[in-house]
Amino acid sequence: MIIAIDGPAGSGKSTIAKLTAVRLGFAYLDTGAMYRAITIRALEDGLDPEDTQAAWAIVEIAQAALISFGYTEGEALPTQVFIDGRDVTFEIRTPLADRYVSAVSALPAVRAALSKQQRRLGAERDTVMEGRDIGTVVFPHAELKVFLTASPQERARRRAQQNVKRGVDQTDEAVILAEIMRRDAYDSSREVAPLAMASDAILLDTTELTIDEVVDRIAVLVNEKRT
Repeated sequence: MIIAIDGPAGSGKSTIAKLTAVRLGFAYLDTGAMYRAITIRALEDGLDPEDTQAAWAIVEIAQAALISFGYTEGEALPTQVFIDGRDVTFEIRTPLADRYVSAVSALPAVRAALSKQQRRLGAERDTVMEGRDIGTVVFPHAELKVFLTASPQERARRRAQQNVKRGVDQTDEAVILAEIMRRDAYDSSREVAPLAMASDAILLDTTELTIDEVVDRIAVLVNEKRT
């Protein structure tokens, strides 16, 4: 069974997907981490993801790179992200990655390269995937599609709290809000795989919900699909 969780930046997709996987005993595949890993490699190679002249070089990285996840023995959730064997777990969650990942993920050939890996991994076992086009492009026939959202202000507040916990310098909610709104506009208007809710997805506005309440609702939806 595939559970596709989509939604805009800061909507809680990663947290909810991870907890849902743990609750149900599913595998968790962090698709966003894959795009972020490519972004970090591109930046390390001196490429500007927003420069169209760099597109082909970034595509070559995505087609050649091996992205993998590290797991603690006995645990269902990955604890590390690697690109060609190098640990980039911390780097992919920095404001720098936040700034450029949308430009990288908008490249059609990059999406094609990573979507192929995602489909292969998802076919191996019951899986929870999260991103922006899992239910519309990567797994359009997923058994359950959920689209998470929340107000931009709430998403900025959550991201600021996450940055504090991670030790990331950027904790100004006004700055984070501006970046979230910029990414929303970019992701929703891009020509390839834009952020959109699948016609058969279930919308969950989490602005006033706790994390546990969201996971509870998804677990109920899974049980309904299975009966």
